Amino acid sequence: MPLLENYQLVGDNVALERAGLFVAEGRLVVERLLEDSRYRIHSVLLTPTAADAMRGTLERRPDVEVIVSARETIETVTGFDFHRGCLALAYRERAEISFEDLVTYARLLAIEGVGNPDNIGGLFRSALALGVDAVLLDATAGDPLYRKATRTSMAATLRLPYSREVDLTATLARLRTRGFRVVALTPHSSATSIEVLELDPGARLVVCVGSEGDGLSASAFAQADLRVRIPVDPRADSLNVVAAASIALHALRTR
Repeated sequence: MPLLENYQLVGDNVALERAGLFVAEGRLVVERLLEDSRYRIHSVLLTPTAADAMRGTLERRPDVEVIVSARETIETVTGFDFHRGCLALAYRERAEISFEDLVTYARLLAIEGVGNPDNIGGLFRSALALGVDAVLLDATAGDPLYRKATRTSMAATLRLPYSREVDLTATLARLRTRGFRVVALTPHSSATSIEVLELDPGARLVVCVGSEGDGLSASAFAQADLRVRIPVDPRADSLNVVAAASIALHALRTR
């Protein structure tokens, strides 16, 4: 079956990108992909059990090609242990977020140098839950449409607008000229504790997080209006980037 041929690529993200596709894995993620209609869908591949469980969702999308096949056949085609019963392929076509779109938002999350797909997925999941309007990614940040990132995010990477910035520092500088305040998260003791941080009511913010090893770059820090830390037990090194971003976004949501 020709439609099945592309499922041979699901374990190879580079090959998927070359084909202009990404994969969604698991019933919840695939259901949200189908329900949101943000992406044009190539097809959905399911076991008979999963097809029965998703019957209602599939009936609401009669335009989508659905392939039902035995688990053993799917595992042979995809080349990995298929235990979630449901995959979908969708096209990487996505409307670009223009700078003029960005400046209409109130709360942005900027991600610099975070490559781990679990962390990318976790950051998107927290961002969607905690009032972020859109995400900015620098050139080195991980792919939000990578299978593991999409799964970890519980489909938040499919639902939250994001933009890949060739020069994140320059974008931060431009946002500042349009009234945004840039908040840089850092564990450094000289930074302002988020517990005492004061902001003007209605302030538009860009919350910036960096890699767990090096943190934010010097150029990103140079754009920061505020350098903010989360107080932790002195016996602890620092927080995971997803935990830190989640705490900060929750605290800033009420400021």
